[in-house]
Amino acid sequence: MNNEATYVQFGCAWSAPHGWRNFDASPTLRFERIPVIGKLYTKNDKRFPLNVAYGDITKGLPIIGASCDAVYCSHVLEHLSLDDCRVALRNTYKILKPGGVFRFVLPDLEYLIRLYTEAVQNRAPTPGLDFMRATGLGLEKRAYGIKGLVYSILGNSQHLWMWDYQSLVHELEAVGFVNIKRVQFGDSTIHQFKEVENISRWENCLGIECAKQS
Repeated sequence: MNNEATYVQFGCAWSAPHGWRNFDASPTLRFERIPVIGKLYTKNDKRFPLNVAYGDITKGLPIIGASCDAVYCSHVLEHLSLDDCRVALRNTYKILKPGGVFRFVLPDLEYLIRLYTEAVQNRAPTPGLDFMRATGLGLEKRAYGIKGLVYSILGNSQHLWMWDYQSLVHELEAVGFVNIKRVQFGDSTIHQFKEVENISRWENCLGIECAKQS
């Protein structure tokens, strides 16, 4: 039996340390892995690392159930619809071992609302515009033609649902997660999380750690 610890992250983008199983659901990743033509073009400034595999948490990762010691994702859940986010939480729970830890970070809706409220109170000229840009909701400009088609196929950067701590606690508890707590960059007792965390992704954001029931 293989007793080696298993660490998984989904939505990893280019953060793919060895020792982790790294997955991303970007259509660009799938395109890059097409023989020959995938080497001719990429939408991004750099290509996905070779140790990143295609995997969509909403459809289920190619991971044996109850096999993971820890799962991590950074700025992923806000890109999912509400229904898909709930599926992602359930699928994450399934692949964790009893007592396994799920840690994640995403934009903090409560913080952004606080900024918006302060801007309104201080009579800032464009509080609503600033709020929409900060949340990543809505579209400032649509791309048309061939360029628009390519970006619609290969891009999934728009935010679809925003979260505050209390709402996520409710969703996590509904799945069965326990020991839910708000966390900060680098404070986990599981040192492997330091290999995937980036402090710039945590600034003014919402970090949560929770566990599957033992």
